[in-house]
Amino acid sequence: MRPRFRAPPRPDSLNALTSQEMQIPVAQQHEPLPDLTGRTVVVTGTTSGLGLALSGALAGAGARVLMTVRDAERGKAAVEQVRAGLEGRGSAETVLLDLADLASVRTAAADVRERTGDQVDVLINNAAVSLGPHERTRDGFELQLGTNHLGPAALTWLLMPALRAAGNPGQPSRVVMTSSLGHRTGGLDLTDPHWDRRRYSPTLAYGASKLANLLFAAELDRLVRRTGDPVLSIAAHPGLTASELLNNSLTRGGTWRARLLVLPDRLLSQPVTDGIAPQLLAATGAVRGGDYVGPTGSFQTRGPAGPASRSATARNPELARKLWEFTAATTGVTPDPQPVSRPGPGGTG
Repeated sequence: MRPRFRAPPRPDSLNALTSQEMQIPVAQQHEPLPDLTGRTVVVTGTTSGLGLALSGALAGAGARVLMTVRDAERGKAAVEQVRAGLEGRGSAETVLLDLADLASVRTAAADVRERTGDQVDVLINNAAVSLGPHERTRDGFELQLGTNHLGPAALTWLLMPALRAAGNPGQPSRVVMTSSLGHRTGGLDLTDPHWDRRRYSPTLAYGASKLANLLFAAELDRLVRRTGDPVLSIAAHPGLTASELLNNSLTRGGTWRARLLVLPDRLLSQPVTDGIAPQLLAATGAVRGGDYVGPTGSFQTRGPAGPASRSATARNPELARKLWEFTAATTGVTPDPQPVSRPGPGGTG
């Protein structure tokens, strides 16, 4: 029987900047990555911005990188760009995936597991949409919640067997959920998650989806600690980074808020090569399960990667548990790990 991984005790993986989190080493920008030869990394949303830069950095350090893309032609251009920068080590290949379509998520997960022989060392859930009009996914979910949370959560659960198989007590595999400073902009209303009854707010919907990323990462951390699976769940955010997120929103008919943010975004944002530092720290650096990392400079918008703080709502374990259950019921994907059932009235459950 393989040894079970037991993470070091942690008082509360949902706490913001606990004394343990303050011990996360601050990584210097452009710090060399460890040798990733023999490691397999899945990165979502890789045709531009953060995902493309992450793929190049990880493959350049020797990893086999599976780059998920929605569009085959754009994916071909992206993977060729990454391969052109490699110097005899690492590799890159594309996997078709549309996070706004659960059938596509299932197909992509099966494809990844088959190609890798059920061995995935790191999953970086990076892809996102933001601030567009009120749209629906193929399955009828509000687009931002569906693409930014429900799709990535389903993908994570479907890839857990491969993550579990690749990890070991000395080198656990990792799941990185990419959140945002925007997680503070709103709450998460699980009674109306798709904005059927409320007046739609693109900003609040985006904030809800990014809050969901943090809650999901924390609940995953709690459960893998209980099961002893050799998997670390970490969250990261890029601060203000000149990615393609807003530009992609505009191509979908982005709101006036998105249009107003374009110029400030370009003027105030750090380059993508700096913005990926927190995700790289989460994927390859000295972190623990449950950590949340981001830029440590002015208002967490830029600077070297290190410990990040989260909102009080993101530290709510009961909301995290309810979101886990809602996500399972909504997607129809079996959660992995499975939560412990609660005792019934007069039973032990």
